[in-house]
Formats: sequence, structure tokens, C-alpha cells
Amino acid sequence: MTEQDAGSTTGPEAACPSCGAGVPEGARFCESCGTQIGDRAPDGAPLTPPTMVPADDLGDAPISAPTRRPAHALPDPPPDPGRRPCGTCGGEVGPDLYCLSCGTKAPSERDHFRETPASWVAGVCDKGVKKSRNEDAMALLASEQPGSRAVLVVLDGVSNLVDSDVASLAGARAAREVLRTPLPAGMGTPQSREAAVAKVFTDAAAAANTAIIAITDPDEPNPASATFTVAVLEGTRISHANIGDSRCYWLPDEGEPVQLTIDDSVAQAQIASGVAKEVAETGEFAHAITKWLGRDSQDFVPAVGSLDVTGPGWLLACSDGLWNYASAPPAIRDQVQGATAVDPEGIALELVAFANAAGGHDNITAALARVGPLPVAAQAPAGAATAPAPPPLPPTATAATPSDSAGAVPPPAPPVQNAGTPTEPSTGQTEAAGEGVPTDG
Repeated sequence: MTEQDAGSTTGPEAACPSCGAGVPEGARFCESCGTQIGDRAPDGAPLTPPTMVPADDLGDAPISAPTRRPAHALPDPPPDPGRRPCGTCGGEVGPDLYCLSCGTKAPSERDHFRETPASWVAGVCDKGVKKSRNEDAMALLASEQPGSRAVLVVLDGVSNLVDSDVASLAGARAAREVLRTPLPAGMGTPQSREAAVAKVFTDAAAAANTAIIAITDPDEPNPASATFTVAVLEGTRISHANIGDSRCYWLPDEGEPVQLTIDDSVAQAQIASGVAKEVAETGEFAHAITKWLGRDSQDFVPAVGSLDVTGPGWLLACSDGLWNYASAPPAIRDQVQGATAVDPEGIALELVAFANAAGGHDNITAALARVGPLPVAAQAPAGAATAPAPPPLPPTATAATPSDSAGAVPPPAPPVQNAGTPTEPSTGQTEAAGEGVPTDG
């Protein structure tokens, strides 16, 4: 067939009424802009161009995870102001990590760091006094308006594996990026929303897992691994996800505090099967985890759940380096409410100091978000002599009474998980024998 013959099979082209592009005779839609050509309005009737939706107009509650970053996505925490205060005297720490005033050496930025993305959200990540490096990591986000939206991500690198310190930080930051936008609303039913939120949390865990694998030497026989716990606060709803034995707690000012997450650990499996908690928590494999992130992970789908809160309180995400010494929800709330500080960074610092004073056997991370107004610092009566409040005492220095069963008294090796949660999150947990299982701690 010649070019002349091929061209003769189509009629003369008409102009698209919307964009002006040429449209072959008989076509129903313009190939340039998509405007319908067939069944056009009668001659003389005005043509209405198609309505264009702005690309960034995704709404505050997407039906599914957004495919681009909308304008209302949470910003990164503010950059480091540069001047680093000395923990001993408050002076400035120099580039060589020594205080320019008192000469005390400060820990490295990886061994101790803080994030305060907003006045009502903050976290502290610390090496602990008995560890040689900090394998915990956290990544936080928050909007400026108190109580609106916050993201707390905590990963605890498994201490007997190579490069877990690098891996945990990479994983935490990768998960934070997935959670930067609001959680999806689903299709209008609770079941649809739960499924959509679970998908986002699964994507966040997968992103963290990919980041961990990316920095792992493929020939390394002991690849980096980490736990994973996330809490997202949106108004009065807390959504959470967990892999391993880091935890999320809801600590209301009044009412019953609760542990939101369930540990993936040998101890928790034993407790679920009927073994006494005291026996499981002090057994040989008390710190063996049954799920984790990393190249050798067989299951990195997190257990998820949610809780609607009705009053003020604190949302806490932490590693086992903290809850080792105050595992039960009432015990850890006592530490929060007993802090002399009222702001989240100050309370987190006191929680870290408490765990270090109690032994500091593991890395310690405490991340807090406030629901409701910040507590008001207690005022001393006029004319009364005041003295600085002492830091929270370790449990071993507290006089125990029969009613103090919620408190934890750590043995030389840190105790581990107790169970309990207000929801029944989906799990998919795989049990592990003690031999060869990563131990977090």
C-alpha cells in the first residue's frame, strides 16, 4: 500500500473544541487532551472545558497512601543549632567533643542525640553506661500545633550483629519518610480504614527493612538486624505498629495506663502459653526476639493496632533499654509523672537518666508526644525554701511495699517483656527456638 492509499482511508480532520488539536473524522475523543468529541452539544451551545484538579490537592485524609508529597506533609525536625551544651556544666562542647569550660568529654553525636520537632514532641537516644556504642535509633516528626499529628519511630539494633548501629538509624529514617503524610481514611468504614493504615505501616516496615539491607555487606554471615516500633498520633487517635520487643505505651494523666504493643519474643510466647511471667522474663532466652528487620528476616509484616484516647496524657515509644527497668505501664508512668521537667525533651532526658542510674545495661531511647496541654510545673509556697528536685531514683533504691508490685527491680541481667495491650493487633509472629535467635540486649 502506498502512502497515498493509506492516507485516503481517513477523512478530513476537525479541530478539537477544547485544545484545537486535529481530530480525525469519526473519532470520539481527542488524542491530545481527552475531550469527548462524539455526542457534542448542539451548534451554538457553549462548550465547557474539563475540570482540572490541582495535582497537590490530595486532602487531609487520603483514601490510600499518597503517591506524592502534599503540601501539608510534616516537615523535618529543625536543624541542629550548632552549639552543643555540655551535660556536666552547660558550657559549649568543642569539635573534639571536650567541653570548652570544664573539660569533660561529651559522647559522640551517634552515642547521644535528641530530636525536638515541636514543643510537644521530643525524644532522646542514648548509648547507656554499659554499652560501647549506640545501636538504638529514632526518627520523629510533628506539626507545630500541639496535639495535632506526630510520628514516633524507634528501632533497636540487635547488639550481637555487625553494623546494627548504622542499620537502625537508616531504617528509622526510611520509615519516617513513608509516614510523613497523614494516614489514609479508607473507604468510609472502620474495617477499610484499618486495612489502609495496616498497608501504610507494612510499607514503612518494608522501607526500613530495605534500608537496613542496603547497608549490609552481602557476604556478612551476621547481617545487621533491628526491632521496629512506630506510633502515629492524629488528634485523639493513636495508631501503632511493632516488630520485635521495642514498645509503645499510652500513659494518661488519670486512668489506667496501657502497653499498646505486644512483644515478638520468646518470653512473650512463653507467657502466652501459660508460663509464669516471672519465669519467662528471667529465662535463658528472655531477650530472644522472634521477629526482626534485616536480610535474614522471614517476616517483617508488623502487628498493628489503634486506640482512641479521651483525655490528656503521654504517648511513649521506647526501646527495651528503658522498659527493662519499668516494664509495667503503671511503673513507667510513675517515672514520667515523677520527672521534675514538664516538657517532653526534659522528661525524656530524665527517663534516660533513670535507666542509666538503674544499670544502663542497654542502649536507651525514649520518645514522647503530649496529648492535651503540657503539665504545669509545681509551684512552691511563697517564702518556702526550695531545693533542686533529685533525679528519679532507680527501683533498687525505692522502698518496696506490698502495693508496689507494678515497679520493676532489675537483676544484674536486665529483665524483659511483660505482655498486655488494649487491642488485639494482627500478628503473623513466628516462634523461634533459642539456638541462633537474635537477642536484643
